[in-house]
Amino acid sequence: MDGSADRRDGYTSDCQARVAFEVLGNRWDSVVVFTIAADGPARPAALLTRIGGISPKVLNDALRRLEYNGLVERRPYQEAPPRVDYALTEAGRALLEPMRMMGTWATRYADAVVDAQARFTARRASTGE
Repeated sequence: MDGSADRRDGYTSDCQARVAFEVLGNRWDSVVVFTIAADGPARPAALLTRIGGISPKVLNDALRRLEYNGLVERRPYQEAPPRVDYALTEAGRALLEPMRMMGTWATRYADAVVDAQARFTARRASTGE
């Protein structure tokens, strides 16, 4: 065997490797991770300001998803008024390198992907698919 089946097995529906792609499948999750990595632990209001273009509900959903997946830690403080901030966990910090690699890929190939999408859409429109 040439080993291609072995490589495919790493990405079957029940494999652990797919977790990495599923964890950051939401468009805002990686932005939140990078923002916390760049600026350190932050309160939701500070994240809203730093990120921009994200609603409080979408940010809250992203933070809950990231906490659920073990990438951020919610840290409540016993103060009046109540305060909470979010920090990256070890797993969240470990994702930064592969995320940077994906960013490098995007910088190199984003135009080609957009061009392919436009060609596909034009072809479908012209053939009535």
